[in-house]
Amino acid sequence: MTAQQSPPYPSHWEADVLLRDGRTAHIRPIRSADKDLLVDFYDHRVSDESKYYRFFSPMPHLSARDVARFTEVDHKDRVAFILTLRGRMIAIGRYDVVKPGEAEVAFLVEDDYQGRGIAQILLEHLAQAGRERGLSKFTADVLPDNARMIQTFRDAGYKVASVYEDGVISLQFGIDVTDTAVGRLALREHEAEAASIHRFFNPRSVAVIGASRRQETVGQALVRNLVIGDFTGRVYMVNPSSSAVSGMPAYKSVQDIPDDVDVAIVAVPADAVQDVVLDCAAKGVHGLVVISSGFAETGEEGRQRQRRLVNLSRSYGLRLIGPNALGVINTDPQVKINASLAPTMPPRGRAGFFCQSGALGSAILEKVNNRGLGLSTFVSAGNRADVSGNDLLQYWEEDDSTEVVMMYLESIGNPRKFSRIARRVSQRKPIVAVRSGRTTQGVPMGHAVRKISAPPAAVDAMFRQAGIIQVDTLDEMFDVAQLLAHQPLPRGRRVAIVGNSDALGLLAADAAVSVGLQVNKQVPLPTEPSAEDFEDALDAAIDDPEVDAVISVYIPPLNVSGEEIANVLAAVGEQSDKPLVTSFLGAEGVPELLRVPDVAGSTAGRGSVPSYSSVESAVRALAKVVEYAVWLRSADGETPWLSADECDPRTARKIVTDVLAARPTGGELSREDLSMVLAAYGIKLWNTHRVSTLEEAIAAAEDLGWDVVLKATVESVRERPDQAHVVRNIDDVEEMTEAWELITSRIPPETGGFAVQRTAPPGVPVTIRSMEDPLFGPVVSFGIAGAITELLADRAYRIPPLSQRDAASMVREIKAAPMLFGYRGGEMVDVDEIERLVLKVAQLQNDLPQISSLDLSLVLVGLEYSAVLTATARVDLVADPRSDWFVRRLNPAVGDTLPG
Repeated sequence: MTAQQSPPYPSHWEADVLLRDGRTAHIRPIRSADKDLLVDFYDHRVSDESKYYRFFSPMPHLSARDVARFTEVDHKDRVAFILTLRGRMIAIGRYDVVKPGEAEVAFLVEDDYQGRGIAQILLEHLAQAGRERGLSKFTADVLPDNARMIQTFRDAGYKVASVYEDGVISLQFGIDVTDTAVGRLALREHEAEAASIHRFFNPRSVAVIGASRRQETVGQALVRNLVIGDFTGRVYMVNPSSSAVSGMPAYKSVQDIPDDVDVAIVAVPADAVQDVVLDCAAKGVHGLVVISSGFAETGEEGRQRQRRLVNLSRSYGLRLIGPNALGVINTDPQVKINASLAPTMPPRGRAGFFCQSGALGSAILEKVNNRGLGLSTFVSAGNRADVSGNDLLQYWEEDDSTEVVMMYLESIGNPRKFSRIARRVSQRKPIVAVRSGRTTQGVPMGHAVRKISAPPAAVDAMFRQAGIIQVDTLDEMFDVAQLLAHQPLPRGRRVAIVGNSDALGLLAADAAVSVGLQVNKQVPLPTEPSAEDFEDALDAAIDDPEVDAVISVYIPPLNVSGEEIANVLAAVGEQSDKPLVTSFLGAEGVPELLRVPDVAGSTAGRGSVPSYSSVESAVRALAKVVEYAVWLRSADGETPWLSADECDPRTARKIVTDVLAARPTGGELSREDLSMVLAAYGIKLWNTHRVSTLEEAIAAAEDLGWDVVLKATVESVRERPDQAHVVRNIDDVEEMTEAWELITSRIPPETGGFAVQRTAPPGVPVTIRSMEDPLFGPVVSFGIAGAITELLADRAYRIPPLSQRDAASMVREIKAAPMLFGYRGGEMVDVDEIERLVLKVAQLQNDLPQISSLDLSLVLVGLEYSAVLTATARVDLVADPRSDWFVRRLNPAVGDTLPG
């Protein structure tokens, strides 16, 4: 692209966004065809005061010249975004470059929509566009009494400087991404997404569209479940061919309903759903729960129908659960809404549940009832075309009724966002998740995700890194959740086993050791213990400072009900500050005898003792909770971004950009370019000379001062690693000649690449790699260098941004980690230096998505040094680098390209 050419229309800047009140809108770059939209917006829906604040003078109408100037932009030096809702423009924001690297920014928002965070959304997207176009600073002139706009700039999280002159306040601020700016953005995103979900769980009124008088129909089931569930709000029936349903009046359309409608439950044929959206939009409905099937789960035609449904819903400000959903449930006595196909309202409890499959949702609710666990809220999102698990996490984070989050994930639409939100939520509330398709990486039809190239171990690492308790089955999820919901968190891994069966006690001990628990105490009781015996043993175990949790095993003698022992367990469990689990009569869940009354109305209160069908199940659940408790206590909460003195991302980004401008198809970075990119992050490549002849090899050795090695470069043997050869300790011309002849006899000079390096000091060889995954974004891995590591897949993975704890755990969790800590008399190495290298690579990959892969394939680490001997990197064009990290945007409709 020459200096005279303008960039093409940047379609990747388009996005659906959430306003502060939870409504959706669409943001996109302005087009020259938007002249009529702009005139209608400015002339009819913007007050004179707002116009004055924007232009500092009375300006009741825009001239034709002004309209052309505002709508005809080059998407480079003149950039403008508009926000649309219901097909109308409701806001516009723009920047104009005033000098290299700096632009002036301004906004105008329709008066009826002011106060909904729209200017902040426009600023986020303008700043991201500006960074993409090489800008580093924004300026803005604001009238002193325009307090709302001044606050918008200050709330963005940038460091704002202001100057007052000639009755105008001039603001200046850098737009480089900072921790503060990202934190403020995340808070605004959290508030908007939580608000959008709140209305689904707390509607004052619900319309059932497709309500039917015929038995055994979806519409009739929805009506029945709402009524039998004793919903505290108003229910309206919509059926164009009936005057009444279930004894209640029916309306021909939603617009005919005389009162406001918060949520519409849709159960009509798929091809009629779009008309329902328009009807609901005209009524001002907040959100839709689409039970109807016949969308992306049916194939390409359904996928297109689903895309149109989502785009239409969002264009009118509606959020959508589904389609092909089971529905939503809130057990709060103040609401009691069962807007689902589940025939039974689950008992009140402390866990929120999210799943996707409707059939699976029914099975889950059945398990909830059988176990006596109880739920606070429940969502089965079907194809999750709009509302996803990320939205529910945002809501549950602030929901006082939800103490534990359970998720059955068949796919993750935006894993980077999921990881970011889950890391934060896990600090406050445990998340227990089952992820289907872990081995096959498969997803059900109807779920839009891009191809993943990272190995399954990287995905598992993302879950651990975020503090998510990942389990393999639904039964395990309930096992863990019932412990989290009713008992305190353990302080450590030390357990005591109290029981009246030596055989089961031994099974429990073996199971505990196998999952990383430490059995510090075993208390055998008589075969027929009294209630006093059991209580004394449990109290002693709980009071022991060397015990963090207690496992109780009880097998009643013949003709004994065990009720007295159950009373003891319940009494001790209620008073204990350490978790108590049991395998009581093989019961699964929280048996009636082990429950503690709950003043909040839950099925079982805090202190109730969870029971398991086997001691092994009890131990596995406890071990999962222990791992979470350890993660929670060691969480540092901070991601150590490198300071300006430690890294220079602008220089690195310019190198990569220049390379891609010369080679748009991408390719390997030259060693010179790679050396400069790494140096920008404080990583120094070992001094190396590329050579292709013996004469060049000798000259290189002389330049390096001899004491060198000659080797085939990584690039030349990538296809044939068995032919990589290194000859050490070359001290003179004769040795170099012999080494050259040895290597070139195996790798011909015309097909190989060769390098001369200074001899490296001894050390443990490690590798640090990173890649840009199409689905997860940046991924970093670490391992000991060598074929055994590759053969056994002994690598640790993390998803940037990394914390200090992440880097430390990566280095220690590989099986070969003892080699770094003096294994069998070996020398200790500088582990802190390895962690610093991992953090530097992580931030480099986080900052530069154009680097599709980076491989520090041989790093020697000694006691007080590290040496990066070999490294390679590949760059490729990225259409929308990290835009979903630094601006708020909803996932696109099924079939569109996911952001980032």
